[in-house]
Amino acid sequence: MSSVVQGFTKSLAMTVLSEIGDKTFFAAAILAMRHPRRLVLSGCLGALIVMTILSAVVGWAAPNLISRKLTHHITTVLFFGFGLWSLWDAFSDGGEAEEFEEVEKKLDADFKANAGATKEGSKADDELKKQRRQFLSQFFSPIFLKAFSITFFGEWGDKSQLATIGLAADENPFGVVLGGIIGQALCTTAAVVGGKSLASQISEKIVALSGGVLFIVFGIQSFLSPVKS
Repeated sequence: MSSVVQGFTKSLAMTVLSEIGDKTFFAAAILAMRHPRRLVLSGCLGALIVMTILSAVVGWAAPNLISRKLTHHITTVLFFGFGLWSLWDAFSDGGEAEEFEEVEKKLDADFKANAGATKEGSKADDELKKQRRQFLSQFFSPIFLKAFSITFFGEWGDKSQLATIGLAADENPFGVVLGGIIGQALCTTAAVVGGKSLASQISEKIVALSGGVLFIVFGIQSFLSPVKS
């Protein structure tokens, strides 16, 4: 039970400090400004839950593919590496405003590219929507799929995904998944409800510093702890 709690608390703290102010956080905020929040929230959160589960499965399977001692050492190095990465981000130039503008420009270009096709097919789409069931139209709507795909591919290879793999390899995978999902739900809901205003009130430097310190603490703990059999 203690291993589940440890995996849960580590995953929850790591997820919250990694995702606040992340590109996918801003993407969810921008999408929620222009589309129904329930569709954006369900799409973004669905992608993050799938990503968390996939990452935990990879981390859980890793010790069965290579030696547990090696996975333990790799996890330790990852924690130290991500800690230094976050500290570098904290002291490097840039901030929430620049990152928000970067994501907004990218989404604006996409919206403009699809504007013509959307107008032409709007009448046909309206008729089809009336014929579909509400449940199906919600979960297979273009907005849901857009939010899902942007978030999923935005998180692929991100440090939070790799850290989740490392945590699941060293901690209880169930606790890691549970903590990760709750952390993602908190961050995504905050982004959808008021991401831009929230980001302007939270110091990116403090979040990055906190995340860096947390990763280094995880690294020290992993370095000092014996390899689990």
